[in-house]
Amino acid sequence: MSLLRLAGRPLLASMFVAGGMSSVRSPEAVAPLAEPVVRPIKERVPILPDRTEQVVRLSGGVQVVAGVMLGLGRMPRLAALALAATLVPTTLAGHRYWEAEDAGDRAQQRIHFLKNLSMLGGLLIAADDTGAAPSLLWRGRHSAHELQRQAAVMRRSVRATARPAAVAGGIRAKLPG
Repeated sequence: MSLLRLAGRPLLASMFVAGGMSSVRSPEAVAPLAEPVVRPIKERVPILPDRTEQVVRLSGGVQVVAGVMLGLGRMPRLAALALAATLVPTTLAGHRYWEAEDAGDRAQQRIHFLKNLSMLGGLLIAADDTGAAPSLLWRGRHSAHELQRQAAVMRRSVRATARPAAVAGGIRAKLPG
């Protein structure tokens, strides 16, 4: 593993572990902000808990677990995708700068919104990072190509040995015996 991955993953994950712990410990602090975003999500995903506080706590739990996994390099691609999935509604709920009345508050919320977009970009890059190992898609294509190549070699080998064997068999059949 490269030094950049070794240092970068925990740095990227740290914000999610800290924020997730805060959401798990006191979801009621952010539930009013989350309500306008959680309500439409609950309508589309009926398995989510009924109370907004429970959804906030669940999201925080996902952030803690996925953040620790990303920081430790355990299933980092899956962890980064899970974090990205929780970051979008968190950003839309917590940093609605377009609704802020005060210019100073609007500027602060816009900074946090853009920071979260930047973190989302980092998570998407981390989700695509194979750690210098080929992706499953590449490995599958490579294996299929290798099987095709081996089949072609086998086909040529069979054809090359079948003709002389047929000729020898024909000669043998003509010989008295």
